[in-house]
Amino acid sequence: MFHKKSYKMDQKEKEMITASVVLYDTKKDDIKRVINCAKSSSIDTIYLIDNSHSDNLRGFCNTLSSKLEYIWGNGNVGYGKAHNIALVKAIENKAKYHVILNPDIYFENGTIEAIADFMDSHINVGYVLPDVLYPDRTEQYLCKLLPTPYDILSHRLLPKSLTKKRNDKFEMRATGYNKTRNVPILSGCFMFLRMDVIKQVGLFDDRFFMYFEDFDLTRRIHQISKTVFYPKVQIIHNHAAEHRTSKILLKISIQSAIHYFNKWGWFIDKERRYVNKHAFDDNNIIE
Repeated sequence: MFHKKSYKMDQKEKEMITASVVLYDTKKDDIKRVINCAKSSSIDTIYLIDNSHSDNLRGFCNTLSSKLEYIWGNGNVGYGKAHNIALVKAIENKAKYHVILNPDIYFENGTIEAIADFMDSHINVGYVLPDVLYPDRTEQYLCKLLPTPYDILSHRLLPKSLTKKRNDKFEMRATGYNKTRNVPILSGCFMFLRMDVIKQVGLFDDRFFMYFEDFDLTRRIHQISKTVFYPKVQIIHNHAAEHRTSKILLKISIQSAIHYFNKWGWFIDKERRYVNKHAFDDNNIIE
């Protein structure tokens, strides 16, 4: 189960930013690249949660930065549960913000600071996702409506030619991806989180081994604060979409989708109907 506790607020909370990266036999070049980005920013501590079967990466990781805390030995506990280890540490250390980083992303200097400044100026925002691009600088459409079973299963199992119109709406492409906007669902590849909000909604639901844990957490955050797409800042995500080529990962993805709809509702979901109806409204644009 996801963690949901009542944490006592500290009025003298530090302006600390922490981050976490989950590893699983990850390429050293990818680890080095994302850590170089993070250590050059105002992030104070970077937790590396290694889900690999051995700690062969320990020595390499420990050479990358004095900001790192390498954690191994919990087994392959899944993506969300591994990040929960870091989130608990962030709470214990009274971090103001925490950044969930995929190992296959990278960003320029000033990215973390720009988002932190935005969050400081918009205290009703609980989660920010910057504009995410492929390495060739084309757009990744990661703003989404609350999903229906058809949206998920058709996207994974049917040819794109048969689902384009529906998928374009699901990915909110009509918004142009050029305005700061409160969005129902945002990708988990880069999650800039306000820890006060995480203390209220709880951590990742660790019943999701991988996939849809970001949908679930974003949805819970969106219920009490704004979850914002912020295109004034850009990052690069070298996304491989491995669930489309791996039968094992496809199976895990489908199992997670089933768990998501068991939790939130398959065909009867009043919140989904209301949120999706108003997702394109102009009052969701943030100036």
